Amino acid sequence: MATINYLTTIEFDAGARRVLPAELKRLKIERPLIVTDKGVRAAGLLDMVTAALGAVQFVVYDDTPSNPTEDAVDQATELYLSSGADGIVALGGGSAIDLAKAVALLATHPRPLQQYAAVEGGSAKITSAVAPLIAIPTTAGTGSEVGRGSVIVMKAGRKLGLLSPFLLPKLAICDPELTIGLPAGLTAATGMDAVAHCIETYLAPSINPPAEAIALDGLRRAVKHIERATRDGKDSEARWNMLMAATEGALAFQKGLGAVHALSHPLGAVPGLSLHHGTLNAILLPAVMRFNASVVGDKMQVLAQACGLPADGDAAAFIADLNVRLGLPQKLSQIGMQRDMLAPIAELALKDHCHLTNPRLPTREDYLQILEDSF
Repeated sequence: MATINYLTTIEFDAGARRVLPAELKRLKIERPLIVTDKGVRAAGLLDMVTAALGAVQFVVYDDTPSNPTEDAVDQATELYLSSGADGIVALGGGSAIDLAKAVALLATHPRPLQQYAAVEGGSAKITSAVAPLIAIPTTAGTGSEVGRGSVIVMKAGRKLGLLSPFLLPKLAICDPELTIGLPAGLTAATGMDAVAHCIETYLAPSINPPAEAIALDGLRRAVKHIERATRDGKDSEARWNMLMAATEGALAFQKGLGAVHALSHPLGAVPGLSLHHGTLNAILLPAVMRFNASVVGDKMQVLAQACGLPADGDAAAFIADLNVRLGLPQKLSQIGMQRDMLAPIAELALKDHCHLTNPRLPTREDYLQILEDSF
């Protein structure tokens, strides 16, 4: 038996940010905490959103790290509680939105945060008391605005996922105008994160045909528009389609992800490197696709066609070539990884919440080989 649930409310269009005051009122949020980062503020995106708020009073937390940490969650939660905030607006990429979800949790649940990690059985501890959250993405990649998960680097050093339907934002405001001008490198890396979501969720073994259809539509949009968006940051049609692809990728990954993410999560927590999640996914994706190909039936042929290839085309090679055309790193060794770091990552991947939804269950040795192939 398949149980299929979908999901939250999405306002999607150029200028959609202007509905924020009415939506705050609908959700009975009178004093929101806006969770963002320094880059979003410097780019003027925070001003674009707050200009729509009128007389609404708000507080801003803008110290979100590139890989959100439990320490930052604690800091933002303290600001939420001390300022009298009664709801949260997340503005930014996946890091800010994931951080905001964790703040919404700790604003109403006891600490420490790690007790709520999915791999530690914490999902059942998350209740509907989570503070109300509106998510406004400024990148087209993670899709965290419509996801039920939050990935945080805990104080113990592990990057762990919090998973609960109660962590879904009450509303996602997807305004492509907020992605205009995103630097080319970030456009490419975040866009490949969306591509990875669409491919991994399509290949995941659980039964959810609606999710698979959404994933394939997202993949088609992404491969058609990612190079345009990277080449010309003001291409509004490409930006619209990339944001839709990112949203679709996350709507679909309720079905499950896989080995790409099981590896990229611990890689993103390597001390001193602060590796970008989308870049990691782009590097790992071809090797994982090849690893899975023998067990997914005709799905590799369907993926090839979604990428614009003939059915007998090599979708994994297409992704590797796409990374080259986008100017992304091709190997882990190009972004600071050392070979002696690989074995611990393989061990941690076995414990990641995405491990069990890969279509071919990897062993430690399999993960090591994928890492070597990507090194």
